[in-house]
Amino acid sequence: MIENESKFNDNEMVNVRRSATEHRATWTGLTYVKAREAGEAASVEKFIREAIATTGQLQGAELKAACPQPDDLSSFGDIFLPPDVAKTFELEFKHKTETLLEMDFHYCPLLKAWQKLGFDDKTCEKLCDMAMDGDRNIAEAMGYGFKLGDTIAHGCKTCHITYFKK
Repeated sequence: MIENESKFNDNEMVNVRRSATEHRATWTGLTYVKAREAGEAASVEKFIREAIATTGQLQGAELKAACPQPDDLSSFGDIFLPPDVAKTFELEFKHKTETLLEMDFHYCPLLKAWQKLGFDDKTCEKLCDMAMDGDRNIAEAMGYGFKLGDTIAHGCKTCHITYFKK
């Protein structure tokens, strides 16, 4: 059973960001589910993954250009996950050094959107993995390694994400 409840809801900017993130996740989720209902899940998943990967590459290039020290993962973390973004995901930095950015996300607004739509846990887990193609490609564009550990969509308490120097 997936547990994904926000603990902090009193910040207007965070709530606006969560709402926008949920809206984006609703489009992706409904696109996938409607395609699955039409017997086209595999081909549509391929297109969704390609679109998300391309988005990650574009965002990664923008982050690299904006990052004052792109070889320093701590600097990357500051640009990629400023305080409002960190609050949106109830993010906890485990390690934030020059060579390692390791985090636990305690809440996911994308997953919340899929839960509100009534998607089963297996569908939520599939959509989560598709969404992570963005983060995988941000890492690639930055020249970093990436590891996805536990995920809330898999029933874990947090999403454990690590960016590291190759």
